[in-house]
Amino acid sequence: MKLEGRRESTNVEDRRGMSGGKVTGLSLGGVLIVGLITLLLGGNPGEILSSMGGVTTETVQGDRKFTAQEEELAKFSRQILASTEDVWSAYFKSHGLGTYRNPVLVLYTDATATKCGTGQAAMGPFYCSSDEKLYIDLSFFSTMKKSLGADGDFAYAYVIAHEVGHHVQNLLGTLGAAHQQMARMNKTDSNRMSVRIELQADFYAGVWAHYEKEMFGSLDSGDLQEAVNCASVIGDDYLQKKAQGYAVEESFTHGTAAQRMRWLKLGFDTGDISRGDTFSLSDRQL
Repeated sequence: MKLEGRRESTNVEDRRGMSGGKVTGLSLGGVLIVGLITLLLGGNPGEILSSMGGVTTETVQGDRKFTAQEEELAKFSRQILASTEDVWSAYFKSHGLGTYRNPVLVLYTDATATKCGTGQAAMGPFYCSSDEKLYIDLSFFSTMKKSLGADGDFAYAYVIAHEVGHHVQNLLGTLGAAHQQMARMNKTDSNRMSVRIELQADFYAGVWAHYEKEMFGSLDSGDLQEAVNCASVIGDDYLQKKAQGYAVEESFTHGTAAQRMRWLKLGFDTGDISRGDTFSLSDRQL
């Protein structure tokens, strides 16, 4: 992914190194990531980058020292957020959806306070609709590589774009309506609704990628494959089988690997959010 000279978003709160300290927002991997990380890594993913070593220190915030790799990931995250701002602002304007309101990206270490509760690194990246912020502990990217084999800059960009997809849902009223329905549902039906929310966020990530390529020409043939590979290893079926040897469909909250890959690619191929109505389809059609 070509990002040289691209602007960095200023809608960022850098809380890395600050103390914080259970997440109730929407996460990319959710509780399944917690189980997988516990099983495969035996610890908090926030420890991964600091344990890698071999990189010189460049920045200090409070008592925490940041490696060159961490600083590069922070810059990358700001650039991807800036791209989502440019893409979605233009899309909202050209399609009569009103003014796109930029979310805030919060970079944090281990844990941080949010209006959705206390965010923890072990839960993975997540979006909180109450404060319109997306939260990322950058160690998650290393976790993706080491425990799931999902690597590459566009795979990381997909993670951010997915959380921004939840913000788009929030601005369009989809997220609030879905949450109201989930409050009246039993656990199984609520999980089914959650799958639809997450698959649509994958679709919106694909829509962003469509216009990122169109507007900036930054993607090559291998970039989309990185994101598709990432989607394939964060499907509920894949994660559950990897963690416990079998999958329980009724407990799925994010969709299968095949579903996540399909909706991401559909968004990329069409660039049309009207094609991303995951809520009107049957379970089999998803």
